[in-house]
Amino acid sequence: MIRVLLADDQSLVRAGFKALLDAQADIEVAGEAADGEEALRKVRELRPDVVLMDIRMPVLDGLAATRRITDEQGLDDVKVVMLTTFELDEYVFEAIRSGASGFLVKDTEPEELVRAVRAVVDGDALLSPGVTRRLISEFAARSKEPAAAASLAELTEREREVMALVGIGLTNDEIARRLVVSPLTAKTHVSRTMIKLGARDRAQLVVLAYESGLVRPGWLG
Repeated sequence: MIRVLLADDQSLVRAGFKALLDAQADIEVAGEAADGEEALRKVRELRPDVVLMDIRMPVLDGLAATRRITDEQGLDDVKVVMLTTFELDEYVFEAIRSGASGFLVKDTEPEELVRAVRAVVDGDALLSPGVTRRLISEFAARSKEPAAAASLAELTEREREVMALVGIGLTNDEIARRLVVSPLTAKTHVSRTMIKLGARDRAQLVVLAYESGLVRPGWLG
């Protein structure tokens, strides 16, 4: 059972998401929060698998709450998916850099929300439907306070190739087809690359791909 925490200051939004998610046989809403501070408390108390976190909330905003969750020891297994009203939200890439495992626009189709919750638990989610790889490239190019470039010295040539493909938004199945290997082999390469670079999840690997210069903004593969 996938346990989800809903963090949004609009009760109607939480109610809609709760009704949708609780209707799934493999998902349950473990709790709700109306601001970032409450979300942080509920995460510590409930240890959900996924937090659906609104970016703009009172008391403590979603970005700050996400940083505190992803930085806190013992909460490593909690995945945060940011919720935004607009696909071109200026904070989207900063949210990923803050430790979020992906983002969704609030008006995404119900089946896409459910799919995203399941996928992020498997380490496979990043983009909201309608948000293109070019958009992520744009955010990467103008992201604030870029981190130091990641060292790729430990990676094999194949792992660097796989990391670049992850960086442009390909799934494991798409990577497997591109490299003519099995999906399991592609997934293994992705996992080993994340371990070597200390990436929290696939989303963080995308960030590192841009910040290291392995993927160039605007490159669509």
